[in-house]
Amino acid sequence: ALPARSGRDAVEPEAGDRMTAPATRSPMLRDATPDDLPAIMVLERRLFPGDAWSPAMMAEELAAAHTRYLVAEVAGEVVGYAGLSALPGATQADIQTIAVEPAHRRLGLGTALLTTLLDEAARRGATEVLLEVRADNPGAQALYERHGFTAIAVRPRYYQPDDVDAIVMRREGGA
Repeated sequence: ALPARSGRDAVEPEAGDRMTAPATRSPMLRDATPDDLPAIMVLERRLFPGDAWSPAMMAEELAAAHTRYLVAEVAGEVVGYAGLSALPGATQADIQTIAVEPAHRRLGLGTALLTTLLDEAARRGATEVLLEVRADNPGAQALYERHGFTAIAVRPRYYQPDDVDAIVMRREGGA
């Protein structure tokens, strides 16, 4: 079994909830496949250098029946990914991670990834969605707050080796 995944976020506040980009580089979301693992791992290591998952752990997440992972592509390149864990019959789901390459932030990709996962959580019957976000990432916190999440707890020194607290956030009521 996998260790508990820390909810991690490499997103910043976005310019509204729009999904725009130059016309020749329109973003596209799709379900992640095992073939996406190398590209996801490049982003995973770049965006979460202190606590990146191993390729084996990420491959297990991508293949699990209770998860849904998405990738965001621009011009055929994976520039972001996100994951949800929702066990069958459970009323609670967890946003596992949301990551967007810095050059592609503020284009609505974080919002698009998040809202797609929230829709999936509701489709699976979840009435509550939880996540953890780094206390030193106000941009991600603002994104989640815009989408109905509220802080419910703090996990001191949760992110190691950085020694950063995690803010546990919850959204109730489905999508």
